[in-house]
Amino acid sequence: MLDTMNASILIVSGLVALSIFSSLLSFRIGAPLLLVFLCVGLIAGEDGLGGLHFDDVNAAYLIGSVALAVILFDSGFHTDIKAFRAAAWPAMTLASLGVFVTTAVVAVPVHLLLHLGWLESALMGAIASSTDAAAVFFLLRVGGIHVRDRVRSTLEVESGSNDPMAIFLTLSLVALLAGHQSVSAVRIIAEFGAQFGVGALIGLGGGALIVLALNRMGFERGLQPLAAISLALVVFATAGALHGSGFLAVYVAGLVAGNARINAPETMRRFQDGITWLAQIVMFLTLGLLATPSEFPAFAPAALGIALVLILVARPLAVWLCLLPFGFNRNETALVAWVGLRGSVSVLLSIVPMVAGLPHGRDYFIVAFLMVLVSLSLQGWTIGPVARFLGQIVPKRIGPVERQELEIPGARHELVAYHVVADSLVARGHRLPRWAEPSLVVRADKSYSAHAAGHLKPGDTAYLFARPERVPHLDRLFASAAPAAEADRQFFGDFALAPAIHMRELAQSYGLPVPVTDFEMNVAQWLIRELGHAPGTGDRVTLGEVELIVRALDWDDSISEIGLAVEPTAIDKPKLPLFQSRAELRGMVRRWFGKGAR
Repeated sequence: MLDTMNASILIVSGLVALSIFSSLLSFRIGAPLLLVFLCVGLIAGEDGLGGLHFDDVNAAYLIGSVALAVILFDSGFHTDIKAFRAAAWPAMTLASLGVFVTTAVVAVPVHLLLHLGWLESALMGAIASSTDAAAVFFLLRVGGIHVRDRVRSTLEVESGSNDPMAIFLTLSLVALLAGHQSVSAVRIIAEFGAQFGVGALIGLGGGALIVLALNRMGFERGLQPLAAISLALVVFATAGALHGSGFLAVYVAGLVAGNARINAPETMRRFQDGITWLAQIVMFLTLGLLATPSEFPAFAPAALGIALVLILVARPLAVWLCLLPFGFNRNETALVAWVGLRGSVSVLLSIVPMVAGLPHGRDYFIVAFLMVLVSLSLQGWTIGPVARFLGQIVPKRIGPVERQELEIPGARHELVAYHVVADSLVARGHRLPRWAEPSLVVRADKSYSAHAAGHLKPGDTAYLFARPERVPHLDRLFASAAPAAEADRQFFGDFALAPAIHMRELAQSYGLPVPVTDFEMNVAQWLIRELGHAPGTGDRVTLGEVELIVRALDWDDSISEIGLAVEPTAIDKPKLPLFQSRAELRGMVRRWFGKGAR
């Protein structure tokens, strides 16, 4: 008994440790980390070097569901409400209509290649319809790239919110195929409304309860994050018990809790990071162990064909149709279409047909597993180059920041500590804002008040109190100087303009075609009007022979710096003959009708 227990502990802990250490390789070569976790499970499985036999689909589904609930709570917790508001409509359209379109298109190759009925084919499409947020943003971090604000926000919110729709579709189709409910459009719509309505309400209430408990109960610091994650799982289970979407509920609860003022937020975030990594590792190890590679060859050609249709046809078509009303340009739409990696949700949902005892239940799992491998390999390794090709990477304007954050429970300010480096703005004599005067300066192992220390010098450590939203401004003052590059000049323009300059001055100085009615508007107001959406760093509008560019945003998301490019750049020039915008389609229609009239 004891020998079996020790062997089990050794195997499980060894696999988790191996997955963690394998992440070092992933960071070095830029490989999708979730692909590495899957491969560790495959190697340890019965066809691999480990020879471990695991075929308990019910246990795998339970482990995967709990892990996914933890991941979705963390996804909501780390989603800024400003990003959610900025991208809510396009992202929610992708997370709902986009999932339906993807399901319908993928069903066609499934029907032709696997010879399944249309309902079974739609089930395979629903299983493959959800993107993986963790895979997407891990790859963006590993690549060291920062995607333009609007695209990043859309991908972030869509990835976190499309899982409930894919799960709902999958469970509904499984119930239909298993004969648990009649095929009725009214019934499906009612079930859809109940799932999302109940899930959203439970999530809102549960998120508020989590915030109340964390702030009022006085938990010991180490217990606070445990209380939050346990309450999140209570929200997940409660929504499911009331026939709502537990996954939507736990995402909404995370969104509410992450954007509220809570005690010790940095402790919460650090714990969330750790528990989410553990959840992903355990889930992908479990799914890897459940797979049997000797079964792959028989399904590999069909799975490859379905995956290519998903990546090259279904996802691009769904993204283009969903983003068309929201004014995305071609390059933005193309990147959103490409960043549609499949991951944990698809493999987890493929277990549902096996749990329900459907015919060909194992086939869904094998095909989904192979599709995820193709998606993570093909798209995962190319996100960085594709984003650069499409001009969606914002070059860094500041260098590294040496900063520490110290928590003050219940306070509205953060205590941040900066190490002053020689080439920072502060070290070169730039004055700090009045609201950011240091409370303490440590110099040569001695402590000084701000008045006694005088001007900050390289090597000092300055401790300042600041509101969280103002910390990025301090980062720019204390950061190392960013290396100058021609690409930065092309992206941000030849020189800077003050946002308050009136359009009249701009027109008179550069002879630009500004209508007289716009003379009294300042440049920032004019830019926001012309963009038609909340501004993001790197957004640009052509005016005559020049280009106006959003260089930087202030803490309240107002434009703080505008760049002017003497000659319009090719950053937003369409790179693909696809994904025409709404304006381009209108122009094409006018040209067609004009030719017809002649």
